[in-house]
Amino acid sequence: MYIMASQRNGTLYIGVTNNLIRRVYEHREGLMEGFTNKYGIKILVHYEMFDLMAAAIQREKNLKKWPRKWKLELIEKRNPEWVDLYEEICS
Repeated sequence: MYIMASQRNGTLYIGVTNNLIRRVYEHREGLMEGFTNKYGIKILVHYEMFDLMAAAIQREKNLKKWPRKWKLELIEKRNPEWVDLYEEICS
């Protein structure tokens, strides 16, 4: 499960994937049409790893129901500077 942003405190996107590096690369390079490409969402600001896809999907669904304020607090708890975590997941 991951959260991407267009910029600090910008538009957020919450998604789930079985290959985080590939999926974030696709967002960053604009390879996928749709919401993230339209709004320039290219910065990985939060991610969580799960052993089971069902757990990741449930977490994604729950977070999508959260108020924006809670989502921002979740991001800033681990990533207060909103740095792009792509390099972290690639190393």
